[in-house]
Amino acid sequence: MIPLTLANVGDEYTVRKIGGSPEVKKHLENLGFVAGSNVIIVTEMAGNLVVKVKEARVAVSRELAQKIMI
Repeated sequence: MIPLTLANVGDEYTVRKIGGSPEVKKHLENLGFVAGSNVIIVTEMAGNLVVKVKEARVAVSRELAQKIMI
C-alpha cells in the first residue's frame, strides 16, 4: 500500500484503507473515498490533487491525500 500522493496521474487505483482521526475518515468518506472504490488522479497542482472518484472530480490537499492508501 502507498499513499495517494505517490500515485501516477491518469492511472486508476483502488482505495485500500483510509487513515486519520474519525473526523477525517468521515470527511473523506463523504467525499466518496471508501475502501474498495476506484480513483483516478486527474492532475496535481502545487502538491494538491484533483481526483476522479465516483464520477465526480474532487480536490484534496496533500495532507488529506497522504491519509488515503491505495
